Amino acid sequence: MACLQVSMEKLKEVEQEFTGDGTVDLHGRPAVREQTGKWFAGIIILLNQGLATLAFFGVGVNLVLFLTRVLQQDNADAANSVSKWTGTVYIFSLVGAFLSDSYWGRYKTCAIFQVIFVIGLVLLSVATQLFLLKPKGCGDETTQCKTQSSWEICLFYVSIYMIALGNGGYQPNIATFGADQFDEEDEHEGHSKVTFFSYFYLALNLGSLFSNTILGYFEDEGIWVLGFWASTVSAFAALVLFLGGTTRYRYFKPRGNPLARFFQVIVAAAKNWKVEMPAGEVYDLYEGNGNEKSIVRDRKMLHTDGFKFLDRAAFTNSPVFEYNPWRLCPVSQVEEVKCILRLLPIWLCTIIYSVVFTQMASLFVEQGDSMKTTISNFRIPPASMSSFDILSVAAFIFLYRKVIDPLVCRIRNNKGKGLNELQRMGIGLVIAIMAMVVAGIVECYRLKYAKKDCRHCQGSSSLSIFWQVPQYALIGASEVFMYVGQLEFFNAQAPDGLKSFGSALCMTSISLGNYVSSLLVSIVMKFSTEDNMPGWIPGNLNRGHLDRFYFLLAGLTIVDLVLYIACAKWYKRMKLGKGDEHRQYGV
Repeated sequence: MACLQVSMEKLKEVEQEFTGDGTVDLHGRPAVREQTGKWFAGIIILLNQGLATLAFFGVGVNLVLFLTRVLQQDNADAANSVSKWTGTVYIFSLVGAFLSDSYWGRYKTCAIFQVIFVIGLVLLSVATQLFLLKPKGCGDETTQCKTQSSWEICLFYVSIYMIALGNGGYQPNIATFGADQFDEEDEHEGHSKVTFFSYFYLALNLGSLFSNTILGYFEDEGIWVLGFWASTVSAFAALVLFLGGTTRYRYFKPRGNPLARFFQVIVAAAKNWKVEMPAGEVYDLYEGNGNEKSIVRDRKMLHTDGFKFLDRAAFTNSPVFEYNPWRLCPVSQVEEVKCILRLLPIWLCTIIYSVVFTQMASLFVEQGDSMKTTISNFRIPPASMSSFDILSVAAFIFLYRKVIDPLVCRIRNNKGKGLNELQRMGIGLVIAIMAMVVAGIVECYRLKYAKKDCRHCQGSSSLSIFWQVPQYALIGASEVFMYVGQLEFFNAQAPDGLKSFGSALCMTSISLGNYVSSLLVSIVMKFSTEDNMPGWIPGNLNRGHLDRFYFLLAGLTIVDLVLYIACAKWYKRMKLGKGDEHRQYGV
């Protein structure tokens, strides 16, 4: 008995010493809990995120003004260019997630794409300083730049799309890599892991605060070179900081190409289409013997109802068979496919929200540029108004964590469980509708006090730009519920081998939102410019009806909310077993 007690005590010591989620250290050994990860590594990643975001938004927040003032694009074309560029950033997130989950792992993927990001910023800074700003000092509100040559414009687009590739590939992986630093098998660290996503989004917004204020001011004054070089320095500092924490991180091993696993299930289900399944809800499915290369060996995924045609991929009516992954798949592999299919309707319903969100970087800026932007002799850069969005994000993250969530728990008499992720995302959609209605009302009043015949619309309305504060604040509040909820939801509900893909879904919804926004602007301009009408979003906003576009977005978001509620009620969460015997180790 004494020996057994000593053995049990040693086992407990080992369990306390090492993490329980299968993470490893830099050398591929099981991660020691007290020497790796947790908030030491988490804070490094949060600082890295803040600096990288400062660099990214140092380019993105005023890109629409750079296109109109330096490259002489009109408002609609500039808004479309920004939407397409921002959309491409988040499309590249799928590339980064695929490489991370399949081959490189999250650490290596983050490092490589950050290097690409820095190179793109250096190229943009050099191109702007040497080629794009001619004559010197152009690009402000008054001095017009000369027309650039085709190769100079090509150089500009190569640089900004390198920035898009670098930031896009890095962004979904850094969020998941940060969450990897907390062992969800440990109760205390599991709580910290949920909290990390809120702080991550806060760091993202605080990083952009400097861009939207200080850098935004310099760029609005035409000091583009300083703004772009400051972004470059910030991105380089973020990379150095990230690499400096290498020895303290926890790592997961990449799980191999998920596309093969996905299509094996589809093909096996199709080949077994004529197999007769037993009547009723209960039937035996192939559990696997633990040696199949296609299985993600972390936590076993238990069988769930729904998508019953896929169960044929794991069903065999013979006790003796020769294993073939294209004819028979373990139930965990089948459930991995079911899980992705269940996530897709929820994901699709977040795209319209991203259409609303992207207006902050394009039409909100153009709207603000047409309002009274001066206080005494000081001019407020229109792009810096997004600072109120950031302040709103910070305030609502605090309110949600410290006030709203505990209050909901108390009302429900349910310790530790407030609003779930799906409920919070729905609230985000409701607040987004309110933001678009408010933006439309503000535009109605802006037009009321505008000069219709202005050539250049900057400051042409006597309505103060501070009337935009409510719409920015509402967008910020909606982000806390929608995007933080999204990060938590897709990270929690994605299979273990596709965690980066789960985070990439959040980025990709933003991407498609930008493309849909660009498409909507094009459609609206096509139909609203008939019969020699100036259209809803002309070069001179005082002759247009931007308010109608905002109200259109509010209407589309209402329809999207109804569809989202139906999808959220239909959604079934995945069921997990422990499966610790199947852990894999390695960086």
